[in-house]
Amino acid sequence: MGSLHRMAVLCGLTVVLATSVAQAEDWKVAKNEDGIKISLSEVAGSDYKAYQGVTLMKTTIAKLRALQEDLPGTCAWIHECKSLKLLKREGNQSWTYTQFNTPWPVTPRDSVMHVTTVEGADGSLTRKLEGVPKYLPEEKGFVRVTKVDGFWKFVPKGDQIEVIYQVHTEPGGSIPSMVANKFVVDAPFNTLKALRERAEK
Repeated sequence: MGSLHRMAVLCGLTVVLATSVAQAEDWKVAKNEDGIKISLSEVAGSDYKAYQGVTLMKTTIAKLRALQEDLPGTCAWIHECKSLKLLKREGNQSWTYTQFNTPWPVTPRDSVMHVTTVEGADGSLTRKLEGVPKYLPEEKGFVRVTKVDGFWKFVPKGDQIEVIYQVHTEPGGSIPSMVANKFVVDAPFNTLKALRERAEK
């Protein structure tokens, strides 16, 4: 997503990452199949768990970066993404607006994200994801996600790339716990699986 990323991406950021994702720790594996491991962590003061998805992809960082920066095409692989557009770009920073589908009777969500991209000396690429809900006026028919804290990280591992996708959100409004608990597993798993299918083509 535009040098960017989105629901995801990251920052100048060693210190930020160290204290990021609302102090999530004590990860517990919730799903491990098809080469994708999803772990969850309680977050102090939140009713919603942080999620972390990790997998290896036989691709290049350049290909992954291109897939994320092709904003019109990102909803094809981001879980329950309805639409996503670039609002602004400045150097290694981008601001995006995304609308998400939700199961009935949950009101659809939207989010505004500030994405900061940082290239590591080791060849890695990190995109810090920070929700900025007040950046745009709220849209009728959508509940604005009140907080997003997370990152994407691509790390070269031999002829593969380790992809880490970690996020904690406060979805705003009221969401049944069953729906919320399913989302924190399905979102990273389905997103990583769909991204991998495109990245390995």
